[in-house]
Amino acid sequence: MVRQIFRYAVLAGAVGLMACSEKSLTVTNPNSGETERVLGSPNDAEALISGYYKRWMAGVYGTSGNISNIQGEGDVLAMMNYSSLANNCMNTHAPWSGSVNLNTPGHTCNTEQLRLFSIMGEVERVASNFLKAQAGGLTLGTTARNARATAFSEFLRGVSLGYLALVYDSAAVVTPAMDGQDAGKMIGYQAVAESAYVALDRAIIAASASVSGGDGFPLPSAWIPSGTTLSAAEFIKLAKSYRARFRAQVARTGTERAAAKWDLIIADAQGGLTADHTVITSTTSGPYLNWQAQYDTYGLWHQMPPAIIGMGDVSGSYAAWIASPVASRGAGNNQFFMVTPDLRFPQGADRPAQIADFLISSCQTAGSKCKRYFANRNGNDQLAGLGFGWSQYDFVRWHGWRLAGDAGTGQSGTTVLFAKTEVDMLQAEGLYRKGDYAGAAALVNVTRVKNGLPAITAFDATSPMPGGANCVPKMPVGGTSVQCGTLMEAIKWEKRLETAYIAFLPWYFDGRGWNDFAVDTPLYWAVPYQEVQARGGALGSLYGIGPGVGNAANSGAAKGTYGW
Repeated sequence: MVRQIFRYAVLAGAVGLMACSEKSLTVTNPNSGETERVLGSPNDAEALISGYYKRWMAGVYGTSGNISNIQGEGDVLAMMNYSSLANNCMNTHAPWSGSVNLNTPGHTCNTEQLRLFSIMGEVERVASNFLKAQAGGLTLGTTARNARATAFSEFLRGVSLGYLALVYDSAAVVTPAMDGQDAGKMIGYQAVAESAYVALDRAIIAASASVSGGDGFPLPSAWIPSGTTLSAAEFIKLAKSYRARFRAQVARTGTERAAAKWDLIIADAQGGLTADHTVITSTTSGPYLNWQAQYDTYGLWHQMPPAIIGMGDVSGSYAAWIASPVASRGAGNNQFFMVTPDLRFPQGADRPAQIADFLISSCQTAGSKCKRYFANRNGNDQLAGLGFGWSQYDFVRWHGWRLAGDAGTGQSGTTVLFAKTEVDMLQAEGLYRKGDYAGAAALVNVTRVKNGLPAITAFDATSPMPGGANCVPKMPVGGTSVQCGTLMEAIKWEKRLETAYIAFLPWYFDGRGWNDFAVDTPLYWAVPYQEVQARGGALGSLYGIGPGVGNAANSGAAKGTYGW
């Protein structure tokens, strides 16, 4: 149940100064009288809006030296990551530990909880102000240039509102029709999501318009630094892909996910990305992917917990791990070891063989790509924290980018931000839910077969994956045993492995909608207390998310698919 709270849209001061990296432009506040002055000049107005993709990236993925957002805690909750460190509240957000997303002044996670909310609100406001100025007569000189700016601004509104809807229980929607200082009324996350879909639709319409004059598409490379030239057609594919993601991932429960508009998701996926969408990062000017870099610091900031990756095991290790009580997993300082035919993992029957199969040193030079997505750690294991999080495996798919980038500077270069396989799996899940099992299996088989797993040939909802005892993936049953997974589990497996540490909280948003969380895992985050108080809310109106007295009702996960 959504608690309706009214709040003020938090906006950062000097946002124009932070956003404009190429042109000298100082803006004190997008809600102040300065906005009229800045948006009154076509070149300055375009310079302002063109820098706001990087600002959006800063809210979702971090800035130079700053990773203070909820990604760390959310990835741990979703069993995609484990760390015993207190940094960014990771150690207090493990499953099976009674974790709660609190929302009180002085709480140690306040900074993490606020960042995405405030920056998404800022981007939404600036984009809306630009569109309002256009509606009031601002022109950039040609219809093509106007349409490009309109499409880009609506895209920014769409992706900002989309992530507000995915993360928080409610948010304020700011529109171009509103006064520049109107903070908007709070509405629930599903209504916020609908506003995101509308904004992305308007972006698509503007990019599709028949226009004349110069300075239209393709989008200037500085607006969205990417390895793909964003022509109007490619921009539309990107917008449709985000819309498909949001429609599926906004669901808080299995019931909500099943009720998603899958016909629309399928249509957007079919019109979405036809290749990976990349971003060109820069350690000096952005955009940044700081969490991705931190996760590549093996064993300290993260290790892969066994709960999900163990589904690929064929040695019996995962079955034994599942059969053990949660508190006994890892007992005796035992790190989880697995054997799998999936080539995204190191190959070999024991640890020395797996380390020899894939040496980290093989992908540490500029532009190099790692042979495997995961590595069996060749070094000291981390045996701190909760034992169920311990394994021998680290995620290293982007290790070359982390250390050397494209040309020798670590974290500066081309890396994937939105994987085509995610779009394919959105379509596959939709086809599965509509009963087209053969169509879903065909999409799953693309990456499945490429990575050494046998093709799915039984096109139904109940047949086990091929391979007999060596089937992949397996799935927990009742939280105590395992069996071969079905087609839906194969969709999940491919999506998990192909989106890990690419998208923002991919396993979290999908896991809650698939009903795969550990029981009582918080399903979302409350509105930051700073926002509540700025809107006049009393301290007594603050609450948390998850189990416990005083927290939002039904905000913790029920026991779901896997019985844990």
